[in-house]
Amino acid sequence: MAKSKINSFNFPVGKLLAGGKYQVVQKLGSGWEGEVYTVRETMTGIDRAAKFFFPERNDRNKSLIFYAKKLHKLRSCRILIQYATQETLWMKGEKVSFLVSDFVEGEPLHLFLERQSGKKLPPFQAVHLLHALAKGMEEIHNLKEYHGDLHTENIIVQRVGLGYDLKVIDMFQWGAAKPINIHEDVLDLIRVFYDSLGGKKHYAKMPNAVKDICCGLKKSLILKKFKTAGQLRFYLEQMSWE
Repeated sequence: MAKSKINSFNFPVGKLLAGGKYQVVQKLGSGWEGEVYTVRETMTGIDRAAKFFFPERNDRNKSLIFYAKKLHKLRSCRILIQYATQETLWMKGEKVSFLVSDFVEGEPLHLFLERQSGKKLPPFQAVHLLHALAKGMEEIHNLKEYHGDLHTENIIVQRVGLGYDLKVIDMFQWGAAKPINIHEDVLDLIRVFYDSLGGKKHYAKMPNAVKDICCGLKKSLILKKFKTAGQLRFYLEQMSWE
């Protein structure tokens, strides 16, 4: 593949794309593969998320097709965004493909935590957060898939009430899940829980029930107790605070 001239898009707000089907609302972020924007369907007024791939990172649409099929396979997983369609446009004489999915409202967990008292969650709320994450990841694991990079910046908090409504993003690892991949997801879940409690600064003062989950962040102890997200979810539903 010839070297692409496109290494950024920088679409201005209001720009019409794909023959006027979409209008740029805002840029959400960028990465190695491309850039993500909120776009609005001009006919319906519905906001969507659109990931635009740099042509050099999407040779013959391999990356886009992989992501679309992955999201379609996992469409029953409530913790994931839903794939809508794919589109193309021309820029600098090159064909640019982009993936359109549901727009996820809410805020990243790390920003949500910044707004909390002491920039952390009380233990009981943190357990509810962990339960919502474990339950969502269990559905993904049951379909022989995994995330591979869970952290507070790619977990979106949509609503907080009796529990948490969450979405996870950026889960596009290549290949089917192996036991080691599932284990890494479980370790990441415990780390997110630990971080949401304020991390090392506050851990010593946590209740024993919390420490029994975190296991001092020792991987061997965590995986002895929780080998899957499902085992973690079940434990949280049966745990005692005494």
